[in-house]
Amino acid sequence: MAVPDQEELLRGLTQALTLLGEGMAAVAQELRLANEIRMHGFFVGQLDHAIGDPVLAAALSTLDGLSVDQQRQMLFANREYGLLLLAHRVGVADRSELLGHLKVLSKNSLFAEYWRLTSEHRQELPPDSLEARTGRAVDAIMEERLDDLEGWWVVGPDSGAPSDC
Repeated sequence: MAVPDQEELLRGLTQALTLLGEGMAAVAQELRLANEIRMHGFFVGQLDHAIGDPVLAAALSTLDGLSVDQQRQMLFANREYGLLLLAHRVGVADRSELLGHLKVLSKNSLFAEYWRLTSEHRQELPPDSLEARTGRAVDAIMEERLDDLEGWWVVGPDSGAPSDC
């Protein structure tokens, strides 16, 4: 029986350690995602309490001059936005799906109001963060939404555009 030389043993050990390191990194990533999901659960629980209790809604809301119902609506809009971001962070939705969901949500007038009222909050985010990048994309979606609303009265296709109807 041949005995492997030291070089072969070292190569095998290096490969085994590399695989172990990759496995540990994958486990660490899964734990980070699980912790993020758990933290989001705590956040949502607090939002749910606040949405159900006007006293707590006032404690969580950072927006002034809103009625109790408006505070609850804005907290719920924040809850929905946060859920969509979480879905993207944990890999349930890719960027295109995230933006698609946000584009649909932007059609809701209460979400549009939430987005308008919280624009100052987004200016404080680190520019390269997921939330800041997503915020800029939603800002563009909101601009498109406003353009669509301004042209609601247009009947028929544009004069130069082919019709597929």
